[in-house]
Amino acid sequence: MFANIFTKTIRDRYIGLSVATVTVAIALLGGMAVYNQIDVSFYYDLPQGILDLMGIPEGGDVAGLALGATYSLIGAFTLAGIAISMGSGAIAGEEHQGTLGLLLGNPQSRAQVVVSKAASMVLLLGLGSLVLWGAGLWVPSLLDVDMTGINVGALVFHMFVNSLFYGFLALAIGAWTGKGTMASGASVAVMLVSYLAAGILPLVESLEGLAKIFPWYYFNGSTPVINGVDWGDMAILGGLAIALFYLAIVGLNRRDLRGRSTDVTLLDRLRANPKTARIVERIAGSARVSRISIKTASEHQGLLVVTATIMFYLGLMMGPMWALLPESFQDVISQYPDALLGMIGSADMSTAEGFLQAQIFSLMGPATFVALTALMGSRAVAGEEQSRTMGLLMANPMRRSTIIVEKTLSMIAYSVILGIATFLGVWFGNLLGGIEIPVGNLVATISLLVLLGLVFGGVAMLLSAATGKIRVAAYGAIGVTLVAYFAFSFLPLAESLAVYAKWSPFHLYLGSNPLTNGMAWGDAAVLAGIFAGLIALSIPLFQRRDLRG
Repeated sequence: MFANIFTKTIRDRYIGLSVATVTVAIALLGGMAVYNQIDVSFYYDLPQGILDLMGIPEGGDVAGLALGATYSLIGAFTLAGIAISMGSGAIAGEEHQGTLGLLLGNPQSRAQVVVSKAASMVLLLGLGSLVLWGAGLWVPSLLDVDMTGINVGALVFHMFVNSLFYGFLALAIGAWTGKGTMASGASVAVMLVSYLAAGILPLVESLEGLAKIFPWYYFNGSTPVINGVDWGDMAILGGLAIALFYLAIVGLNRRDLRGRSTDVTLLDRLRANPKTARIVERIAGSARVSRISIKTASEHQGLLVVTATIMFYLGLMMGPMWALLPESFQDVISQYPDALLGMIGSADMSTAEGFLQAQIFSLMGPATFVALTALMGSRAVAGEEQSRTMGLLMANPMRRSTIIVEKTLSMIAYSVILGIATFLGVWFGNLLGGIEIPVGNLVATISLLVLLGLVFGGVAMLLSAATGKIRVAAYGAIGVTLVAYFAFSFLPLAESLAVYAKWSPFHLYLGSNPLTNGMAWGDAAVLAGIFAGLIALSIPLFQRRDLRG
């Protein structure tokens, strides 16, 4: 038994944070090494407004470009994502696992539990930020890159405060609702919408003021890598984080705790309805759990609703936004060089297809699909072991391979449903914005996106089956995703390394430009083959391992 909740939380969370920060540091090393081999003078031909938007300082050369692309985007999302994971699991996670009652059984008030969880989050995120700050200084020194005019400390400090905001947002939602999926899903939705709004609205003069409504504006709107810490923006973000922390204490103190047995799933509701009870009983089977896929789908229904809602409304928003953009926006975007557009899948943002690819399919889409599949895959085996339900499943007359197969079927079904929601959102958005993209090309792009998400879900499934540890599986899959994205985005910028980018699943997904050219059946077959291979390898790894008590 740990002396207090603070040290227990640190022990539970430090591995995931370590993996994430080291991965971002490696991405910075690789990105800066690539940029150091090419002539980046083409950036000076871009309008200053675009340079400011991207966080690239005038005369910053290689250092500014690498830090802006790696830390301001990948690093900020990673650190904020880790914070959301900590915040959503702090109260709601303990409640779901049935351990919150044990914590409160000790001489600890509810407020003290929240304070301990929040303090551990602040410390861990602070340590992670220190690692990124150290890497931001060490990597340029290692590669002999000029750092004149670059403020690494300011950028990392902004990343730290930004992550605290989203972590405390998830903490507050989890404390008020007791639902981890709702806490993480809502926080991720706020982060994604905020990022898009803060990046796009300032480019339209009439909408520039609206960007200040969104939290992401206060993270990078002042371009801290150039101008240093903006204490006004940090005061706003920090003040909001403190307010959310207070709301978390109030919410937990006012709410009755939820027991694990009180969760009502979609399957339970259908059973309670006389019109569907007979059908559901036949599908779901008896207490012997004859269909694990139905059980798994029911467990992750909240996550599906959140991710599907995000992708539907994101797609719905982009069509009208494209229609509202002035012609001057297209003139500015047309000045982007091909090397820079490689970061968003070589999308030509002066066209509707390129705009949709950059805003939805290059980053936001993969992030959402991987979030769904990685969580389902990581909990497929390890989640049952952690919840002490694996023994109940194995007590039924079924093989271990059946468990893997059934869990995989649920992952595939939910990925397809998420793909349908994405299609409907983008399709309706295109109709509203007058964008004429062939339906076949849209279906091809989303189909490849589904397969991409399944590949990284397969990585999580493999790690879950091999280790029985949720965090190892989840963070391992996210780390592989970041490395693959980095390889696809940055390696093509150096001619000697471009060939290696073709090994990335992201190249199989966007390399053929499916939104313009339609389905690349060969790439789709390779992605499907990788996913099938990962699942096939998961089975013997699970069969040969002793289950964790």
